[in-house]
Amino acid sequence: MVEDRGKQVVEDIKSVEDWLSHAQELVPVALEKARDVKVFPGKLKMIISKLDQIPTCLSDLSSHPCFSKNALCKEQLQAVSKTLKEIIELADLCIREMYGGKLRMQNDLDSLSGKLDLNLRDCGLLIKTGVLGEVTVPLAVAGSSIEPESAINSNIRELLARLQIGHLEAKHRALDSLLDVMKEEEKTVLTVLGRSNIAALVQLLTATSPRIREKTVTVICSLAESGSCENWLVSEGVLPPLIRLVESGSAVGKEKAAISLQRLSMSTETARAIVGHGGIRPLIEMCQTGDSVSQAASACTLKNISAIPEVRQNLAEEGIVQVMITLLDCGILLGSKEYAAECLQNLTASNDNLKRAVISEGGIRSLLAYLDGPLPQESAVGALRNLVASVSIEMLLALGFFPRLVHVLKSGSLGARQAAASAICRVCSSSETKKLVGEAGCIPLLIQLLEAKTNNAREVAAQAISSLLTLSQNRREVKKDDKTIPNLVNLLDPGPQNTAKKYAVSCLACLSTSKKCKKLMISYGAIGYLKKLSEMDIPGSKKLLERLERGKLRNLFRRK
Repeated sequence: MVEDRGKQVVEDIKSVEDWLSHAQELVPVALEKARDVKVFPGKLKMIISKLDQIPTCLSDLSSHPCFSKNALCKEQLQAVSKTLKEIIELADLCIREMYGGKLRMQNDLDSLSGKLDLNLRDCGLLIKTGVLGEVTVPLAVAGSSIEPESAINSNIRELLARLQIGHLEAKHRALDSLLDVMKEEEKTVLTVLGRSNIAALVQLLTATSPRIREKTVTVICSLAESGSCENWLVSEGVLPPLIRLVESGSAVGKEKAAISLQRLSMSTETARAIVGHGGIRPLIEMCQTGDSVSQAASACTLKNISAIPEVRQNLAEEGIVQVMITLLDCGILLGSKEYAAECLQNLTASNDNLKRAVISEGGIRSLLAYLDGPLPQESAVGALRNLVASVSIEMLLALGFFPRLVHVLKSGSLGARQAAASAICRVCSSSETKKLVGEAGCIPLLIQLLEAKTNNAREVAAQAISSLLTLSQNRREVKKDDKTIPNLVNLLDPGPQNTAKKYAVSCLACLSTSKKCKKLMISYGAIGYLKKLSEMDIPGSKKLLERLERGKLRNLFRRK
């Protein structure tokens, strides 16, 4: 033990130049010994060919301007010297035929050949990564001319380079150090990170050691969440190993992999690639068996994928409809429920088969129950909007659809209220449903929505009112509200951003049979708007203008 410690001290004292000289001296000795071996000719020939490359490799390394200033050079020369020494020792055993069995010696020679490959590769990487251009100096060196920030950058570059060189255990230690650094200096790490570092991390995701895979995916998860290197991660092949980790990693590995895929799937192209790499089934299984965070991340990834029309059938074939309905009912985190609602909205956007599947699996009941909770309602109402036209009035009544619609129009977000108005447009396909909507109390709430800040919300509210006005009892309800006429007249604005004008014309035309309504339209300036709309050939505008102008003339003659 004392002797080993003393030997280590001596090795630590040696300079990088000493180690270079030592390695250069060992190369010819190793070559001579290897050439003298008469057994295992094929394996020795391979070793000799690699030994021949070592001098050039050492020359390239030592000719770098920062050769003597970087700790990695010294470590690399130590590794090369150790490999050369082992070759000399094994070659000597082969020459004296003192090995303990042919099979064992063949394995030892294969191992040495692999170490030579690693030494040659690492020397090349040291130069290619550019890390040798960074001087590694302790921050506390007195009188150092290097600014602390530069020194930190230098140390991080060295640490990132260590992910690419050396044996697996050395990379494991580098990962530990990198995780510690990222807790305090994540922004700095992101600043100095290069594509080669990303490639090295992606390779470590497939390491044989579960611990290394777990720590690597933790780093990659942080990188994905930072939003600064998604393209590099994907182009370097991160998706397949992440999907495999979701499938069969440790609990931490699954969680970090799921979160990484969630972030990366925000890109449509990446979401498609996840499908292409077989990611649907593992993600669906995670929704069923994962812990709370993994479940929510997987649900969000599937939601992102479901936004792509051409892959929705693939999702359906893997059973996504029932899984999302189950999440809607009993997801562990509230976020899981919200993602499930968004996913169902996407799935039912245009595919009739998927609409039928959601209905048959009890999706409408679950969506309506979701509306009673504290979560954002927009996606659930959007999904219901997609489904209502395919459901009987009896089912809607039995499930309490209309009272919940009123609840959303009263207290929902603007997006939810807009979706509810759109649902009314879809469901009003008969006099019976129009009557039910009117009796439920939706009309005053739709009139309020005509004042919404967004053009889309105003448009869909005007469209819904237009469809309801074909029923006489609904017209009476609309006329009762003092805000109806001024709100609709405001929507006659001929500006190109106002897409509600055609529905406003339709509504006002229905109400213009009332003298009181006509007077109000005229007093709020409808004629001026309608003249401009008539020039634009907006349907119904000319006829309504004529009706209002006749009324205006009659009033003028009466006053005379």
